Amino acid sequence: MKILVTGSSGLIGSEVVSHFAEKSHEVYGIDNNMRADFFGPEGDTSWRRKELTARYPNFKHSSIDIRDRESILAYIGGLKPDSIIHTAAQPSHDLAASRPFDDFDVNAVGTLNLLEATRRHIPEGVFVYMSTNKVYGDAPNRIKLAELETRWDYADEKFKGGIAEDFQIDQSKHSIFGASKAAADLMVQEYGRYFGIKTCCLRGGCLTGPNHSGVELHGFLSYLVKANLEGRLYRIYGYKGKQVRDNIHSADVARFIEFFIEKPRIAEVYNLGGGRGNSCSILEAFSIAESLTGKKMKYEYVDKNREGDHICYISDLSKMRAHYPGWDITVPLPKIFEEVVQAWKVRTKI
Repeated sequence: MKILVTGSSGLIGSEVVSHFAEKSHEVYGIDNNMRADFFGPEGDTSWRRKELTARYPNFKHSSIDIRDRESILAYIGGLKPDSIIHTAAQPSHDLAASRPFDDFDVNAVGTLNLLEATRRHIPEGVFVYMSTNKVYGDAPNRIKLAELETRWDYADEKFKGGIAEDFQIDQSKHSIFGASKAAADLMVQEYGRYFGIKTCCLRGGCLTGPNHSGVELHGFLSYLVKANLEGRLYRIYGYKGKQVRDNIHSADVARFIEFFIEKPRIAEVYNLGGGRGNSCSILEAFSIAESLTGKKMKYEYVDKNREGDHICYISDLSKMRAHYPGWDITVPLPKIFEEVVQAWKVRTKI
């Protein structure tokens, strides 16, 4: 099978490359290291690209900008992959507000370029899009919540299992980032329904793992662990530090993508997170990190939440499990922390 991965040096993209390359597929990646442009040297992913190209002779990398329509059309027209896994993105709430053209051009227009290349050149192919739970905007904040000692939790029994895919996406504040990703999400669905292309949107929760080049503006657990190890000051933005995220290891994301490619559907949407079992608040994450590193977290509290940020978000995984019963979460939260801590120790030589 011939697989094309966009954002192939990033957290999810590189995990997907490894996953399929290990199974002897032909894997092609496009990544122009925009993360370094967005976040500076700490966001640079070239180290991961070098690892992948050295390790896998069946992986070929190209530095193509997904905003370059003609290049994308020509590349996919020549390559004709069986599947496209689209993970490239501008991923930051805060950065999107200061660079809205770049944000929309990468997230929305870049996705359209890839979809149209799929329709023209590989209409029987499979298109998997890494979307985000931010397509729901801040509507999840209207769910009745209970304040516990270290976290917020759902007080409404309807949401005890998490947020399902039929949750509303309009009449809410998304952040500029959330809006651009929602535009792409809807277009991916539409290319499925209108043209019959096998597409799915994976609305990620907190995607994480040891290969994340986490920075303050993007990369919750990765940056939190790095800040702890290096003694950096970590800023908590609002909600008393009790805001909750469900964390999914990049390997479990890659595994689900394989399940979907093997039995694809048309215009599907899945909330892809760690579920309740892999959820934690910032305060709880501090405790876990401290227990593994032996270092106290240095932090300050900023009494203003990020625009459009979620107070509590847990993904309901029941639809994914029903459609693909062979898939489930395999990496528990403690193991995720252990891997992220070890990876940063190696990379920062601590």
